[in-house]
Amino acid sequence: MDFAFDARTEELRAKLLAFMDEYVYPAEPVAHEQRERLASPWENPPVVEELKAEARRQGLWNLFLPDSEYGAGLTNLQYAPLAEIMGRSPQLAPTVTNCAAPDTGNMEVLTQFGDEQQRKQWLEPLLAGEIRSAFAMTEPDVASSDATNITTHIERDGDEYVITGRKWYISGAMHPDCKIFIVMGKTDPEGEDIRRQQSMVLVPHDTPGVTIKRAMQVFGYEDHYHGGHAEVVFDHARVPVANLVGEEGGGFAIAQARLGPGRIHHCMRLIGMAERAIELMCRRAVSRNAFGKSLAQQGVVHNWIADARVTVEQLRLLVLKTAWLMDTVGNRGAHTEIQSIKIATPRAVVDILDRAIQLHGAGGVSQDFPLAELYAGARTLMIADGPDEVHQRSLARRELKRYL
Repeated sequence: MDFAFDARTEELRAKLLAFMDEYVYPAEPVAHEQRERLASPWENPPVVEELKAEARRQGLWNLFLPDSEYGAGLTNLQYAPLAEIMGRSPQLAPTVTNCAAPDTGNMEVLTQFGDEQQRKQWLEPLLAGEIRSAFAMTEPDVASSDATNITTHIERDGDEYVITGRKWYISGAMHPDCKIFIVMGKTDPEGEDIRRQQSMVLVPHDTPGVTIKRAMQVFGYEDHYHGGHAEVVFDHARVPVANLVGEEGGGFAIAQARLGPGRIHHCMRLIGMAERAIELMCRRAVSRNAFGKSLAQQGVVHNWIADARVTVEQLRLLVLKTAWLMDTVGNRGAHTEIQSIKIATPRAVVDILDRAIQLHGAGGVSQDFPLAELYAGARTLMIADGPDEVHQRSLARRELKRYL
């Protein structure tokens, strides 16, 4: 295993680091200030659009997509350090480089499973950053950690599918530029194979029968930059049969193909969040005095910073190994590692952020520092894309299988 950065990665890292320093970090307070003056909180502040144009101009666009026809053509190993850098400003950086969920996963789905018409109609404007999208899988009335529980019906009626169901925490759905949902539901609810009951269909946002009921908060945050999270009702919404993604019964497999890269992308960004937390801890420690000496001289602070550094280095190596395996043996061959990083990374980063908040005192829970919002995002990732317990169950069963 060789995790050394190649020449292209080094070039993109240098450009992205400079872009963050020159444009992204200075834009964070500007974006917050501009958002307070917008007619709708879901609109992009003007500075976001300016940064998107600059990112495109510099070639820092669609870096996540390994398909060279549509994206940057980077491997997972090449993208990992770039996603880590973007994770240092997880609200702004992924958005302005067109590398933000849920659009990234939806573009991957359309690239791999969409037909020519679907790619032209939806993938191309997504790649250009002209529209946004949403992925509608999670439901409030069932344990969605088991995707086979999904109850949304997708029933064929002649040349149309009729979609009926209720979804929530549908990321991106509140954004005014959200034009398309990828909806997962059951086309064959009585089928013998519970993993072949589901399908995915494309449902335009303005389809009659699609209603945005409300915005969902995450620990009190509304995640405006990523288009928020919504509760969405599909009440006999009709779309052409041509809007089927892939084949009937292929929804579960498509979801797994989508979630593999999504999970590692989250973990890459989490490492960047942890790095920013360490930086903020160090700056705070050397700038504040308590009980006659600086916080940087307090032993407990030494322990927090040292433990954080050790943890981040361990996590980074595991994430890089996972990326390398995904590139060399595929997502299925890297299944154990993908689950391992999904369990380990959010937990560890939550702990680092918790210490950083503690070190900042009242400031740590305020809007004056990014730590509280980073904490909320990291803690959510112990649930999103499969809760820890589901990954632990699967990972343990795979380990035990060798001894049974």
